[in-house]
Amino acid sequence: MLRDRSQHSTTLPERETGGSYSREDALRLLKIDNRQLRSWERQQIVPELVQYRFSDLLLLKRIAKLRAEKAPPKLIKQAQRALLRWLKEVPQEHEDVQVYKDGRHVRVQIGKQRLDPVSGQLVFDFAEEEISKLLELPPQARKNGEEITDKLRKKIEADYWFERGLELEQTGAPNDRVIEAYQKAAELDPRSAAAVVNLGTVFFHGHAWADAEKQYKKALDIDPDYALAHFNLGNLYDEQDDMANALHHYLEALRIHPKYADVHYNLALLYQGSRDTLNAMRHWRAYLKMDATSEWAQIARRELRNLENAMVLEGKRPRLVVLPSRQEKI
Repeated sequence: MLRDRSQHSTTLPERETGGSYSREDALRLLKIDNRQLRSWERQQIVPELVQYRFSDLLLLKRIAKLRAEKAPPKLIKQAQRALLRWLKEVPQEHEDVQVYKDGRHVRVQIGKQRLDPVSGQLVFDFAEEEISKLLELPPQARKNGEEITDKLRKKIEADYWFERGLELEQTGAPNDRVIEAYQKAAELDPRSAAAVVNLGTVFFHGHAWADAEKQYKKALDIDPDYALAHFNLGNLYDEQDDMANALHHYLEALRIHPKYADVHYNLALLYQGSRDTLNAMRHWRAYLKMDATSEWAQIARRELRNLENAMVLEGKRPRLVVLPSRQEKI
């Protein structure tokens, strides 16, 4: 079968609603498993929606990050409720909000003040008080404190530019503005692999292959176990018909994240294009275990059925193709 790369594009489809995303779009864009989302809905961490706005996607992204950092659902829900109550009263503060895990706590930061998740009241930011005391410290201690403060401020600013880049992408802004936002985020926080990956993806969609490859590799230099960077490199090499490197990075993504549905899908296509029916069927089945309802699932089910029927007609075992110097580990 000739592989049609449009079958499983990394870009989102056109939408008539201009900013409305389906549940499948949200899951695919944020790499969230449908079972996980349903669990969050049952726990009332997020509302159950049919269509998602961009602000809803940012909320899901925030929840996914907190859960990845092992933040307890109870504390996440508590922080979210306090934040929603506050924003209902002061909606103009919406753009200056940060929710993050701090040790055993989930913190809510609004501008330069913290919101107490229990009382719902703004409290004095102790960190700001400590910063003000720097002037009273000896010169060397003051210098060290100022360096730490500068790093924190840069990190906050980097987070702003990262979120700005996401928003610009989803609203269809010109590429140069999106690139500028992610570049600022990466410059302010050199350890931000996410900003570098997103920058690479902007280049990828613009068919600037060399620039995209450079950014994806840079992201892996920052975080060698960043599954999304491996997946995107796999897509890049796949587009260039470099099957050996595409396979390597897809398998690395699976090593890090065995339930990465999109990787299983693309591997199934890659193996099917190489006439490695056994591995193609294995990855189609793996994909369908994680996604049984979307449009991509319908394609996966059709391709799997075609392969199974071909095996019956041929009356023989499928041929296993092993590429030299590549070993699959799942």
